[in-house]
Amino acid sequence: MDGEIPGPHSGPMETFENLVRAEFAPKNTYLNTASNALLPARTVAALQDAVRLRAEGRALDPLFADVEACRAAYARLAGVPAERVAAGATVALYTSLVAASLPPGAEVLTAEGDFSSVLNPFHARGDLKVRAVPLERLAESVRPGTALVAVSAVQSADGRITDLAVLREAARGHGARTYVDFSQAAGWLPMAADDCDYGVSITFKWLLGPHGAAFLVVPEDFGDLTPVQAGWVAGENPWESCYGPVPELARSARRFDSSPALFDYAGLRASLELVEELGVDTVRAHDLALADRFRAGLATLGRTPVPSPGSPIVSVPGLGCLQPELAEAGIAVSNRAGNLRASFHLYNTAADVDRLLDALSG
Repeated sequence: MDGEIPGPHSGPMETFENLVRAEFAPKNTYLNTASNALLPARTVAALQDAVRLRAEGRALDPLFADVEACRAAYARLAGVPAERVAAGATVALYTSLVAASLPPGAEVLTAEGDFSSVLNPFHARGDLKVRAVPLERLAESVRPGTALVAVSAVQSADGRITDLAVLREAARGHGARTYVDFSQAAGWLPMAADDCDYGVSITFKWLLGPHGAAFLVVPEDFGDLTPVQAGWVAGENPWESCYGPVPELARSARRFDSSPALFDYAGLRASLELVEELGVDTVRAHDLALADRFRAGLATLGRTPVPSPGSPIVSVPGLGCLQPELAEAGIAVSNRAGNLRASFHLYNTAADVDRLLDALSG
C-alpha cells in the first residue's frame, strides 16, 4: 500500500495492511464507498452462516445476540453507553420518529441539498415550517423559535463536513435540538457523545456492513421522542410483548428499536469487529491521504473539486457524465448532482488513485 498511511505505523501499519489484504479482494478499482462499501470476507462468511442456521431450522438466539453485539460496538464508536442506542433499519425511519415528536408549526432548519432521508419526513408532515439554508450558514441561521436543526455530518453529494461543535453551541443558545446523520462519517470520522441531541447512521457505507441496519443515539432522557413505531422488540421483555399492547416499553433506547433484519446484523457484527480492530483514527489517516493525493492530482489536470478539506469524499464539478465510461474501464465512482464523486476507504491504494487520475487525463 505504498506507505500512504501517515504516522507511527511500523508494526501497526503492517497489521493494517495484512488485515485489509485478508478481507478484501476487489475485482475493479472501487472508489465508491460513499454509495456502498465492499463487504469484508469475514462479513460474507457470517452472512452465509446465518443463512445456513435459518435453513437448517436451528434456534435464532445467536442472531438476536448479534443485534446486541452490534449495538454495543456502535455505542463504543459513538462514545455513548449501549443503553442510549436504538437498532433499526433506515435513517428515514428514525427521521420520521424525530419528525413525529415535533409540535405543529415547529421550525426545522436544514441544509440545502442534504440527503433526502434527513429531510423528507419533515416535509411530509405538512404542518412544520422547514427552512433550508446553505450548509456554511447553518449555525448562524439558528434563531429564536427554531425547534430542531437536521443535517448530515458529512454531505453525501460532495463530502463537505459540518462543524458540529459550532452548530451545537448555536442550537443550544436558542433552545433548539440537533439531529445529525452520521451515515457518511461513522467509520472514518471520530464521533463524540455530545456532538448532537440525536445521532443516526446506516451501516452499509464506511462501517462496511450489509444493507438493512441503522442506529439512533438518543439522550439519556430520550429527549422529546415518543416511540410511535414501537412493536414487540421495543418491550422491556420482548418475548412477553408479542400479543396485545406492549405492557412495558424498554427502559433503554431499545424502546425505539424496530424488528431487526437478523441476517444483516449477523454480517454487521463481523464488519464492526474489523472496524474496531483497525481503529477509526488509522482508517481516517489512510483515507484522507488517498483523498489528498487525488486532490493534488486534480490540480495538475487543471481541475478544482468542491472544497471539502479533511474528507475522504472528493467531488469534481462537470465530470459526472464520465461515470459510465469509467465504469466500462473498471473504475467505480458516482455521478452526483453532475459531479464526479470519488470516495476513498481502507481497501483503496495509491495505485487506485493514480488509475483514476490517468483515466481523467484521457
